[in-house]
Amino acid sequence: MEPRQLTWRWRVLAAIVIVFVRVLRWRLDVRGLEHVPRRGGAVLAFNHHSYLDFLMVGWPVVRQLGRPLRFLAKREIWASRKVGWAVRWAEAVPVDRGSPAARERAFDAAVEALQAGDLVGVAPEQTISASFELLPLRTGAARMAQLAGVPIVPVAGWGTQRVLAKGGHRQLRTRLPVTVRFGPPIRVGPEDDPTAATEQLRERMAALLDQVQRGYPDGIPAGAPWVPQRLGGGAPAHAQVLREHRERERGWQPSAAPHPEHRDVQDGRSTEFEGGRDDADQR
Repeated sequence: MEPRQLTWRWRVLAAIVIVFVRVLRWRLDVRGLEHVPRRGGAVLAFNHHSYLDFLMVGWPVVRQLGRPLRFLAKREIWASRKVGWAVRWAEAVPVDRGSPAARERAFDAAVEALQAGDLVGVAPEQTISASFELLPLRTGAARMAQLAGVPIVPVAGWGTQRVLAKGGHRQLRTRLPVTVRFGPPIRVGPEDDPTAATEQLRERMAALLDQVQRGYPDGIPAGAPWVPQRLGGGAPAHAQVLREHRERERGWQPSAAPHPEHRDVQDGRSTEFEGGRDDADQR
């Protein structure tokens, strides 16, 4: 199995994003791209704070490195008349939350892609965080990196939540600053504990996120709805968002037992790997 190359479909998608960014004159600040391998597989684990995360994470990888980036995405997107064609052209990996067997296939497909030398993008929070703080991470990213023998590259982005965030006002903005940071890779050895590796990933992602938030060109205006309460903003309280997230999680649990390699351990219980998007309104 050979790693995927940039096809004409990928180039069309890239051109659309380039035109979109240039027409709106967005100011992109991307740093740390040297941490993404030029060859070979890697998991790119990014914070999920808006509906445009995948564009801003994939943009520099495709444009500057000339490498496709495959994302794990909710299967229902394939049926969408608006964006279904895009995920098919981007060769995303479909994730079906309602079927344990389908989840296993998605996990296995991601591991195979990594072993073949592909880059795979994963949002380990599995859903958009309305507080703009990190939600608990699932261990799927660490487990697939461990099984495939590839590194995890932590990624933090900031800015696109001002345009298209969960439950927020949706309005295109011109000259929007968008910041993306790629951190040093994390290696998960064959004998390493995926739960411990996931905690290390969370710490790295949290540090990168705090960095891009505090260094954002437009600052951190007091009371702004796109700024977390931790920094004096008016975003929903993280504690409340976390409680609602836990409630939704309980509804996501499969009825059948998951494959042992696809299990997470959080708060003393086991949950099945989920690397895709949120429920219908999350994507």
